[in-house]
Amino acid sequence: MNPYNENTLVQQTTADFLEQELGWESIYAFDETLGSNGLLGRENRKEVILTRYLRPALERINPGHPTKAYEEAIAALLNSPSSKDTFAINRDKHKLIRDGFQASYQDTKGETQKPTLRYIDFKQSDQNDFLCVRELWITDQWGRDRRADIIGFINGIPLLFSEAENCGTQNPPQNPHRPASRRRKRS
Repeated sequence: MNPYNENTLVQQTTADFLEQELGWESIYAFDETLGSNGLLGRENRKEVILTRYLRPALERINPGHPTKAYEEAIAALLNSPSSKDTFAINRDKHKLIRDGFQASYQDTKGETQKPTLRYIDFKQSDQNDFLCVRELWITDQWGRDRRADIIGFINGIPLLFSEAENCGTQNPPQNPHRPASRRRKRS
């Protein structure tokens, strides 16, 4: 096997840089165990937001709110109305991540509180969790399994996507954006 491949030349090098130079946590997830005690805490491959990382980050960045406020903020990020197209959903999620979630609850004195819960601390980056995941399997909306080379998560939210291809291969993929090597047949 050629030691100069997409894994050693690009993926591992990128993951090492993110980990050693920028302080990211790096995980290799090709053989990920699913479940709450699994590698990333995902119940299934359709989950792309890592709530295991998101929930504690919300509480750390926005301390002192009731559990229900955090749960509603997570639900707002996870849920996508089927009546909206992908562009509208992405725009809404971008706004949530950028501006935060407007919570509403009654405090112990019976007064209504409406804090904005932030998903990412843009002012103090050390309050965020940075995670680089290599070889993550994701099941798309049509039930097809895809494998991403590198996904960068901030507080469990996927914000960086990198696909590495070996240009020197004898049989390059016909469409590099949908390489056949990434497809897995379902049994």
